[in-house]
Amino acid sequence: MGQYDAYLVCKNGHGVNESFYRHPAHNKNFCALCGAQTIMACPSCGHDIQGEYHVDGVISFGSVTPVPDICNNCGKDFPWRSTTKKIKESLQKGNKDSIFLLETIIDRFHLVAKQLRQRYDDRETFDVKDEYDTQDLLHALLRIYFDDVRVEEWNPSYAGGSTRSDFLLKDEKIVIEVKKTRNGLKSKQLGEQLIIDISKYKTHPDCKLLLCFVYDPDSYISNPRGIENDLNNGTSEMKVKVKIVPKGH
Repeated sequence: MGQYDAYLVCKNGHGVNESFYRHPAHNKNFCALCGAQTIMACPSCGHDIQGEYHVDGVISFGSVTPVPDICNNCGKDFPWRSTTKKIKESLQKGNKDSIFLLETIIDRFHLVAKQLRQRYDDRETFDVKDEYDTQDLLHALLRIYFDDVRVEEWNPSYAGGSTRSDFLLKDEKIVIEVKKTRNGLKSKQLGEQLIIDISKYKTHPDCKLLLCFVYDPDSYISNPRGIENDLNNGTSEMKVKVKIVPKGH
């Protein structure tokens, strides 16, 4: 007979380590995909989240234990199940929660990018190598929830120049600025660019929310939450939200 190990899962539902006790070297305090805090016990009853089933003397290959949605001890929903429910409810409403759907796409962007590298029979895949690849993949994902996605909408001039936003959701009055970190675009340069972008977008007639999506798969940003906290703000004219994913810890 075997027994279940505990499952370490982030609060957004990404499985981090299905064998919490057996393989402690894989345990992390934060999710490498989205930066959310990890838990291995039910928040309601404190019972271990059910992970991989181990049988002494038996080695399993290739199988991944699905992340459970409900605690098998008390029957309560885990935190990530409410996210799934909210997506369904939002899509059923006449007035969908656009910001929530956008954040869901961005939170799962790295997971999608990694999945695209794994294709059957080594078929040609899509690898996110630069900012243009990041824009293309995000554009495709935006089409899931939004009908009118406008590309490279010109902005009014600012300080004698002009710039182009990557995407404009005109009906929702949301501008999405996309950046991918690289050797020449780390914390200092990124912060400077975002400050300039925020100043420019304040004059955009269709921008009530500026969402700055920064894709950082190689962990060039040492303190992503610090940059987010410093730049996230809101006024009656325009709100600013910065999302950096994944977050290295």
